[in-house]
Amino acid sequence: MTTPSAATPSSSSPVTSAPAAAPSPGSPGRFGSLGPVGLVLAGGISVQFGGALAVTLMPRAGALGVVTLRLLVAAIVLLVVCRPRLRGHSRTDWGTVVVFGIAMAGMNGLFYQAVARIPLGPAVTLEVLGPLALSVLASRRAINFVWAALALAGVFLLGGGSFDSLDLAGVAFALSAGAMWAAYIVFSARTGRRFPQADGLALAMAVGALLFLPLGIAESGSKLVDPTTFVMGAGVALLSSVLPYTLELLALRRLPASTFAVLMSLEPALAATAGFLVLGQSLSALQAVAIVLVVAASMGAVRTQMARTKAPVPEAHP
Repeated sequence: MTTPSAATPSSSSPVTSAPAAAPSPGSPGRFGSLGPVGLVLAGGISVQFGGALAVTLMPRAGALGVVTLRLLVAAIVLLVVCRPRLRGHSRTDWGTVVVFGIAMAGMNGLFYQAVARIPLGPAVTLEVLGPLALSVLASRRAINFVWAALALAGVFLLGGGSFDSLDLAGVAFALSAGAMWAAYIVFSARTGRRFPQADGLALAMAVGALLFLPLGIAESGSKLVDPTTFVMGAGVALLSSVLPYTLELLALRRLPASTFAVLMSLEPALAATAGFLVLGQSLSALQAVAIVLVVAASMGAVRTQMARTKAPVPEAHP
């Protein structure tokens, strides 16, 4: 699943707003390019293993209860660390951060409903179609439709041609999570422009936690305050939200946004690995090929978009 980054989507997540704060040139970091790349990969691994931990927690707290614990703990940590200013913001500012919080809550809630029904790798693969579709629609280049066709071929293989091997409700939840991920990306960027540093993220996380709290209480009740359940939920929040966001923030100070976005395209593969190692969820050969196709399509779309952004603008003649 995405991080609270704008990635991301994840079930991975400030990833889209963060690249706007491009790293300062000439600062490769102490360990050269391997340092920030390692941070991004560590963040992605953290997100997906956090998702795997969430799956193991669902029998104790339910999908809605796990989302509630993740959002609540992450919100508390971010509010304490960021200490966002509450005054001095316009109605538009608050409207943006509230919609961002709704998108964040919806993305997480739908994704966790998906992984309660289908394996982690396929769930993230279907979810990443949301950002990929956003990238294709936002671009007028024909090559992006090639990437879209490649992704659709991957999805076709993922379902074995008919999706009989996957729970249809889980597939629907994963695709809906992808749509919310696309909305999350849009409003993450808008929030990043209106609030300094990570203040908007902290406030949006608090909005999402408040929205989900009644749902979590309704489903899980007193289970949410069980010490073991709460500690595991805090672990999910740290692995899926707080830790990856911190690592990505550090990486983006030294890593080009284009490289960062390509690395984030590896989320489905990382999710499949986490699902296999932690949950024993094996993939068929067709499903493995499907994930490779979607990862390739996502990388291709990202690189095409970045190449277009970097294209030189013709000089205006007087």
